[in-house]
Amino acid sequence: ATLAASAAAFAPSQVAQTSTSLAAFEGEVGVQAPLGLFDPLGLLDDADQERFDRLRYVEVKHGRIAQLAFLGNIITRAGIHLPGNIDSAGTSFDSIPDGWAAVGAIPQGGLLQIVAFVGCLELFVMKDVTGTAEFPGDFRNESLDYGWDTFDEETKLVKRGVELNNGRAAMLGILGLMVHEQLGGELPIVGQM
Repeated sequence: ATLAASAAAFAPSQVAQTSTSLAAFEGEVGVQAPLGLFDPLGLLDDADQERFDRLRYVEVKHGRIAQLAFLGNIITRAGIHLPGNIDSAGTSFDSIPDGWAAVGAIPQGGLLQIVAFVGCLELFVMKDVTGTAEFPGDFRNESLDYGWDTFDEETKLVKRGVELNNGRAAMLGILGLMVHEQLGGELPIVGQM
């Protein structure tokens, strides 16, 4: 009996086959080599199309914000600032430091204006008001087209993939700039951190 029990310990065991809903999203825009559908945190486990679309909308939005943040960081580090003053006390835009230090140097009224502006954009502008969006993050609302409707479907998919990849790169780029700013030193093109 012990011989049979010992032999059974080395016999191949049955591995449970698990199914995942990830296969349902393999054909989505942004799923490409070499990673394919990259979901290391399992956010799409047992997700439906509505959940996927919500996460894609958030990815597109954060990608757009990161592109603006990265470009703004590079531009201000190059010494290009808005003309004039940021407040009525005479604080010039040139006197505001670059990077994270700017958050502490902006007057409280200015920070409140920024938060209010972003809130208005979030609540009233950056959304599909008409219900005619072709994809998550489509805010044209039948008014801003810029030639999108003249593209064929394949070109539209390519352009959406490019926007996703640029957003992903910008998210990593601004994260890298923020980390290097805390570490100090100097970066090529960017200069002194």
